[in-house]
Amino acid sequence: MSEINLETEIAELVEWLGAFGADSQGGVSRLLYDESWVQAQEALRARFDESGFSARYDEVGNLFAKFEGTKYKDETIATGSHVDSVKFGGKLDGAYGVLASFLATKYLKEKYGEPLRNIEIVSIAEEEGSRFPFTFWGSQNIVGKVDANEIKGIKDNDGVLFEDAMKQAGFGVKTTNDGIPSDWKKWLEVHIEQGAVLEIEKLQVGVVQHIAGQRRYTVEITGEANHAGTTPMKYRKDAGVATAEIINNIHKNAVEHGEPLVATVGSVEFTPGTVNVVPGRSNFSIDVRHTQKEDIISFTENMEKMMKDVAEKAGLGIEINLYMDEDPVPMSQDIVDVISKQCEELKLNYKVMHSGAGHDTQRFAPLVPSAMIFVPSRAGISHNPAEYTDPKELAEGVRVLAHSLYELAYKEEI
Repeated sequence: MSEINLETEIAELVEWLGAFGADSQGGVSRLLYDESWVQAQEALRARFDESGFSARYDEVGNLFAKFEGTKYKDETIATGSHVDSVKFGGKLDGAYGVLASFLATKYLKEKYGEPLRNIEIVSIAEEEGSRFPFTFWGSQNIVGKVDANEIKGIKDNDGVLFEDAMKQAGFGVKTTNDGIPSDWKKWLEVHIEQGAVLEIEKLQVGVVQHIAGQRRYTVEITGEANHAGTTPMKYRKDAGVATAEIINNIHKNAVEHGEPLVATVGSVEFTPGTVNVVPGRSNFSIDVRHTQKEDIISFTENMEKMMKDVAEKAGLGIEINLYMDEDPVPMSQDIVDVISKQCEELKLNYKVMHSGAGHDTQRFAPLVPSAMIFVPSRAGISHNPAEYTDPKELAEGVRVLAHSLYELAYKEEI
């Protein structure tokens, strides 16, 4: 498989898979268990079988395709990503990782024949949580972390029950949760960066060393709604002013803390929300991320204290709800080293970096040695029809994955 053919093939495969769920915005809306999702998984299964890989589904619709090894048949190097998309998303997020795993394994088969260890391509059923309010459905089922009762009563925006959609697609809940497959010895995932670091720094590949942890909050500040014209400034209990002070402080403190910490207030709502009324209530969200747990805890504890102090000084009520608390996840240094070595041998410009976004790999990494490979995203755009990576850069990601899989599956020592 020449470099030119590899570029052409990955570009064609991206367009091919992107046709399943193609939407009116020029992107992809391929949601868990909908018709386009079923068609995409079935089309992938056919491709895998045609290429000589033994494909199968698990109970919930995760798709596995195994390239059998000749010697260590109870050892598997697994690789893949998720097949679902966000609504009006791009053609690459998740899908590229599935296709890269397929192409890399196909390349190895054509060039070197059978490996010593199994290589298993995984098209994970769901990661995004775009149709139902349940993220990492596919990978959490793979690692045995789902209780069937968790999806009871969950509906999509059209009122369709999770369980009904699953049954309609031909799947059902797992009857046993045995945990991550016992033969999995390593996991690798290739993904677009979904940020602009690689593009800005003119790098071809990112080798992920950490997936950042996250804390997410909703905050409600309660003051007193009153007439904007007749209420003097000194007598106001303005929830909006306190919110603005808090947002400014969060931004300032995050900048002072330094990278890789990021803090975002992404949603703000004032009530009653009219031009001539002092806001009596505000509701806003906060998202804080860092690669070190201690930094997240320290920053958010100080942030919570600051918010309470601002509210108390202004005579306002405040409720702080921490609804997500995800620890950072380190990657396997051994696999990071393997990937880095392949980048050097391929003479690629790369950097060891962290992922600020969540990925299926963070569900696997605590249980099996894991790592990720990033390729650039143009302008850092993702979850958008404008999501784009040059086919040459997509091909470089496939090359790095193929060479890494060779080291892990074809050699005696890993």
